[in-house]
Amino acid sequence: MTTSLTRIKLKISNTEVDIECDIDNLPDIISQIPNIIQSISNISGSGSTEENIRISDNPIENQLSLPPEIVINKSDSLTDVLLKLFTSNWSNEPKKLNEIREILQLYGLMYPKQTVAVTLLRMAKSGRLRRFKSNTGEYVYTASNSLLSSTEKLSNSSY
Repeated sequence: MTTSLTRIKLKISNTEVDIECDIDNLPDIISQIPNIIQSISNISGSGSTEENIRISDNPIENQLSLPPEIVINKSDSLTDVLLKLFTSNWSNEPKKLNEIREILQLYGLMYPKQTVAVTLLRMAKSGRLRRFKSNTGEYVYTASNSLLSSTEKLSNSSY
């Protein structure tokens, strides 16, 4: 029996990953794609320009950082989802627009770049988020102090 090789190419931001596997292993590899995407965003955020991502047969080695555990309802607007993300541990560090779009895509939310950018800007203007330029000159977003204090009040008030 001859096994055929399948090749998958992922391109996220300025990083590309080529994965080659037997067709029999394809479902396992596809299930690892969200982990690979998260790993790429972590690598991109660290300033490294070239990193090799290798998928091995060892499941422990394939454990990469996962997106935050938030509950997204069908009725949630983009603003609601962003508020949930920015009140989770995921937002401990300032996030760029591309990082925010990538995490949304991990949840299956495919919003155009312009839509996310406008929503983030409106949230910053309303005081829900903070927006400032990073050392690289790109805008980054963090939770505002008022957003964080309001979520602390909510968590402290539940009896």
